Amino acid sequence: MKFGTALVGKRLFVGLGKPEALGKGKSEIRGSAYVEGPLQIGRDTDYSSVEATLMIGAEYNSDSDSHPKNAIKAKGNIEIIGDTDQTGDMEISGDMTIGGTMKCNFATWSGSIVATTKLFDIQHPTKEGHRLAHACLEGPEHAVYTRGRVCNGKNVIDLPEYWDGLVDYETMTVQLTAIGAHQNVIVKRISPIERRIYLQSQGGMPVDCFYHIMAQRKDVNDLVVEYEGKSVEDSPND
Repeated sequence: MKFGTALVGKRLFVGLGKPEALGKGKSEIRGSAYVEGPLQIGRDTDYSSVEATLMIGAEYNSDSDSHPKNAIKAKGNIEIIGDTDQTGDMEISGDMTIGGTMKCNFATWSGSIVATTKLFDIQHPTKEGHRLAHACLEGPEHAVYTRGRVCNGKNVIDLPEYWDGLVDYETMTVQLTAIGAHQNVIVKRISPIERRIYLQSQGGMPVDCFYHIMAQRKDVNDLVVEYEGKSVEDSPND
């Protein structure tokens, strides 16, 4: 049986089923429809077998003057309960919030960024037509550093105030590089209470040196460097 145009004033049912969500009797929702499925929309050759309850292909109606590139467009919020499998690119113009773990090829983001390497890749600042890539230095700990120069009559390094809650001072290491002359600069003492490192040079010479100070973070668990497992999912690290 064929229809030129079919007008359904109340509800449309295709197949068997009693959808509770669409109401019954006086609570029936006007303009609602139920299709038992599977349902295919769009170009008939896009699917050769049943792959889903709802299968949407490209629009190819010869009566239409335009053929949109999108098979689906929604104005409003979308909620998906279950896994999503996508082949192709995704463009997001707003924020993306992930409650679990995000994986991308060989990189994983959760509480920490886990990757084979970590680097930046930017347009080269001085060579036209080139790019510049730098990789992160790796180590068997969660550490932070501060660096700078001591000069102009000073012999003290002032540590950042927030290090009190961030680092374990017992893990601190200090590297000093003298500038201009051999000064035999040493670390005389470290005062966590004052957040200061006191230096001393040979014969009371004025101190002029670069410093590089590293310390392990105490606000996170120690890094488990080696562990038994077959993938990053087996890691005991946060």
